Amino acid sequence: MDKVNFSLDGKLALVTGASRGIGEAVAITLADYGARCILVSRKEEALKNVAEKIASRGKEAWVMPCHMGDLEQIRQLFMAIEERFGRLDILINNAATNPYFGEMLGADEKIWDKTFDVNLKGPFFMTVHAARLMALAGGGSIVNVSSINGIRPAPFQGIYSITKAGMISMTRAFAKELAGKNIRVNALLPGLVDTHFSKAIMENEDIHDLAVKMIPLARHARPQEISGAVLYLVSEAASFTTGACFVVDGGALA
Repeated sequence: MDKVNFSLDGKLALVTGASRGIGEAVAITLADYGARCILVSRKEEALKNVAEKIASRGKEAWVMPCHMGDLEQIRQLFMAIEERFGRLDILINNAATNPYFGEMLGADEKIWDKTFDVNLKGPFFMTVHAARLMALAGGGSIVNVSSINGIRPAPFQGIYSITKAGMISMTRAFAKELAGKNIRVNALLPGLVDTHFSKAIMENEDIHDLAVKMIPLARHARPQEISGAVLYLVSEAASFTTGACFVVDGGALA
């Protein structure tokens, strides 16, 4: 029996939202296992810091700033990738936003548009562009970082939860459509993770304690605890896995 293969040697991976949190942890993990990484986010300086961490481990990473809510920037990003590398093997749609914390009845159109553009519209067109490049290389793997909120909407995070539910549906639709091109598409559904994105929860002791009470493991996760699941999904170890929703939540949905 062959040894389970987690090696990413020779693979080119693009990670969005790579400047911190889950995206940073994922990029470093993929690099550790052999992938060359393209780091994408709005903030170039923060990306450079992550690239330096990867370089210090003897691995390769390139910084390519891009705003996930701007389709023209996404188009330019992939033009640059195709010109420079001519291929792409892995896409991690991780970048997300949650600009509004409150009842949906109090949200306006601008809040909806911003959340939708970054969390769903951007990843959709990232996938379209990436799939075209992957098909030329004979296949690839895409992981969409959704959330358990996409299955069970969280209080005061209704719009965010709706976009994450849309990402789950998008994952399954692309998984079916792209299987014939040898491109696997899966979704990762994290629970509560200690990142800047969850700062409002992490810094409010009462809210944090209430959230943790709903988690059987009785704690939040560290970003590094999410990156291992991504490594599995993009590696040959998951060669028969597509259209899956991989939950990493400490048992919150159990």
